[in-house]
Amino acid sequence: MIPIIEIEGLLVVPVQETLHDRLALDLQQRLGEEIAARNPGGVIIDVSTVEVLDSFIARVLDQIGQQCLLMGLQTVVVGMQPAVAMTLVEMGMDLAFVRTALNMDFAMEIFKELKRKSAEENAGSETSADLYGEELSG
Repeated sequence: MIPIIEIEGLLVVPVQETLHDRLALDLQQRLGEEIAARNPGGVIIDVSTVEVLDSFIARVLDQIGQQCLLMGLQTVVVGMQPAVAMTLVEMGMDLAFVRTALNMDFAMEIFKELKRKSAEENAGSETSADLYGEELSG
């Protein structure tokens, strides 16, 4: 079973074994449950030890990214080996629903930047009361 750990408010999935179909589908289900239970700020999937990634596993990773987006989160896949990246390109695979980063440090920077942008957007957004000079009563 692949562990799902929390680091600095993010769920981190260190894939340390060969991903086979059943394990990938199990991870997808468990990750959805963990997101609902923990309410993280995002998901990082570390594939730095993965030497082979077939088209099914790549699709599952992308589906995990799509699932996370639908739950309001970004997913970053980190540590993809050059040979794995080349294979995905040769197969015509596109991980459209995940971001990628070279390593964990870069992934953490992505989430810090997303958090900063979100804070700026929230600080700059006006409420109805601000727009109309009224106080809303509840």
